Amino acid sequence: MDFPPYLASMPMHAITEIHGEPGLLERFRLEIQSFDETARERLTAALDLAAELHRDDRRVREPYLNHLLRVAIRLMHHYQVRDVDVIVAGLLHDAVEDHPAELAGDAGGEDPTPAALATLAARFGPRVARLVAAVTNPRYDPSRDRDEQYREHVAASLDREPWARVIKVSDFTDNGVGVIHTVGPKVESSARKYRPLVPVYRELVTRPDTPLSAEVKRHILGQLDLAEERFSAILDQPAHRH
Repeated sequence: MDFPPYLASMPMHAITEIHGEPGLLERFRLEIQSFDETARERLTAALDLAAELHRDDRRVREPYLNHLLRVAIRLMHHYQVRDVDVIVAGLLHDAVEDHPAELAGDAGGEDPTPAALATLAARFGPRVARLVAAVTNPRYDPSRDRDEQYREHVAASLDREPWARVIKVSDFTDNGVGVIHTVGPKVESSARKYRPLVPVYRELVTRPDTPLSAEVKRHILGQLDLAEERFSAILDQPAHRH
């Protein structure tokens, strides 16, 4: 498939709309060209594992892998992350949450999550597994509000892991700013789920120990403002007059 020479400067949702998964895969390939061979091999291995685990998963209108590619590309391009462990964890940030039994294999048991994380540690190192663990949702108490538990988990786990904040903010940007690229009831349910997290992420991003440059932090804060605008447009519409 032929891609335009300006693919490397296209917004990611534009690539998604026009070129789909092949376009995002090519953009990922372009982004990792500046890494050394060992790093490229690790990043490609993580992408291959993500593609295998999520092969049948979809996000409303698109393959789930598109989301993971955008999270990883955003880390490299917009956040200027050169730490390979962080990008690998970005590609695999939903692997343990969505496919623990497949990752754990025969070692799974009743709760395959620890074995799934051990598999990631064996393949990509303990730091990758620790970062993925920090952004993996726990089992929720069915008697409590699910979104509220999600927000509590995010605040607590990211408090301890500065690099996990960076992964989660890329994930949130794709879900929050990207909410207008989905359709159906998920638009409103996503806006309700994510809106209360905007101030949480603002506080986490601006912490001195969050390992991003001042320029990148300003960019992220602008994206959080945009997400908030979009949530407001979805949720705060006045009732139609008759």
